[in-house]
Amino acid sequence: MRRPHMSFFACARLDRVIRPLDTRDLHLYDKRHMEVDLTSDLEAKLTRLAAEQGRDTRALVREAVERLVNHDEWFVREVEKGLAAADRGELIDHEEIGKLIAERYPG
Repeated sequence: MRRPHMSFFACARLDRVIRPLDTRDLHLYDKRHMEVDLTSDLEAKLTRLAAEQGRDTRALVREAVERLVNHDEWFVREVEKGLAAADRGELIDHEEIGKLIAERYPG
């Protein structure tokens, strides 16, 4: 029986250890090419988007993966900054968070 796996770029804090990328569903052919299974619905959307933009589907996939990877790297850095601040005792209390949220999202 196959055990559940992490999402593509999931990370979790386990005593400050970030779990590595789970590659069980990636089929690597060489250092430059990778096969990724898409649902027929997602493939149709990708094809339509590429046609609308006059672009190659491969270029769109590369761009999407690059954005995902860059965002994931940024997110992990920000989480680590937050954990380090918490370790130093630099915490914000509940009332202050409520004020910050109200200022950012009035109404």
